[in-house]
Amino acid sequence: MLDRTAPGPLGVQLSGAIRELVLAGTLGRGDRLPSSRALAADLGVSRSVSEHAYEQLLAEGWLEARRGSGTFVAAGAAAQEATPRRRAPAPAADLVRLDAGTPWIDPRHAAGWRRAWREVSTARPPRGYDDPRGLPELRAAVADRLGRTRGLLVDPDEVVITNGTTDGLRHLLAALPAGPVALEDPGYRAAVETVRGVGREVRDLPALERVTDLTGTVAAYVTPAHQHPLGRVLPAADRVALLDAARTARAVVVEDDYDSEFRYDVAPVPALASLDRHRVAYLGTAAKSVAPSLRLGWLVPPPAHLDAINARRVITHEGSPWPVQRAFLALLRDGYVDKVVRTARRVYAERAPRVAAALTPYAELAGPLAGMYSTWLLPQADAVRAQQAARRAGFEVNLLSDYCRAATLTGLVLGFGGVTDDELDRALAAVTSAL
Repeated sequence: MLDRTAPGPLGVQLSGAIRELVLAGTLGRGDRLPSSRALAADLGVSRSVSEHAYEQLLAEGWLEARRGSGTFVAAGAAAQEATPRRRAPAPAADLVRLDAGTPWIDPRHAAGWRRAWREVSTARPPRGYDDPRGLPELRAAVADRLGRTRGLLVDPDEVVITNGTTDGLRHLLAALPAGPVALEDPGYRAAVETVRGVGREVRDLPALERVTDLTGTVAAYVTPAHQHPLGRVLPAADRVALLDAARTARAVVVEDDYDSEFRYDVAPVPALASLDRHRVAYLGTAAKSVAPSLRLGWLVPPPAHLDAINARRVITHEGSPWPVQRAFLALLRDGYVDKVVRTARRVYAERAPRVAAALTPYAELAGPLAGMYSTWLLPQADAVRAQQAARRAGFEVNLLSDYCRAATLTGLVLGFGGVTDDELDRALAAVTSAL
């Protein structure tokens, strides 16, 4: 069953072999699998290999664990996946997206998700419009989490709950004086369109160069913990230079801390806002830890802009939906968020080297392996050919050039969060076959 001469971890090889047995019908619904200890002994491998394979298949929903009974093929597992594997590639609207923003959510934690929403259903909603800053209990929980995980010590009253990162950016921009906004190039496309959408000029900040001059701008939007999409961590000297340039220009630095929790090589880099609370606005999101569709985030603006932001939200009633806030509070309080982050971090730590092993012969990694995607530099013609091959196989992979404005970098931005191991392997096979 296992080939020790093949590339890649044995645990991944074993999970793939078991998955194929389920797809072929050799293992049927409800069939009991041997214990991880027994399987390891039969195969002559360490128990960690079989445990890794079982954990991955449990997470993907192929297997289910029954307390006191063992591990079984999940009901409906074959029916859910076998049919799509025999279909022709799906039309464009149904492509499986290997994007940079879809996280891996372990289905084994679904009970915590359901419990949070049951709690919402029995809670009493506000009589009218609730606090535009966000639920006081949620702001306290977010402030606690920022101190614990990001080294950012803030008072709950300094936290504003938003409908995601771009919503927080819009509220901040409304409180700033007129003027252009500098954004990284290549950079986060939604942030660029948000700035343009409120009628402000976009100025390009070369993403790989030190920022020393922000003259004429009112803000600079950056992703210092994991530059989007190149993956670079902003060096300490560059952080100091950026803050100095912002102080000289009297500009606000907008820190989008979108996936800092998903470092698996070193500890997460402290938030840039921890260096200067009066100059940096901090944006956080639940999109990468819980779900993008939750549309929930938080803004910690510089103290000088807090009152203006809150006053505007009172007038516009632009607070986040109460049920979503209430559910996220329960997810934080009950440890659900910490669990899904830990599980996803382990999955990303295993998948990132697999992607690297597949693409390294053909492309250059743009930054360190971290988070739920990696970016690969290669000629535009090769990148387009790889993208087209992925589409024919039923997958959507983004081109690096689509994130650029003045920059001329080319390559692929390949996400590995919101897919199964089998989907990732098939996508990589399509891409590498084209390269």
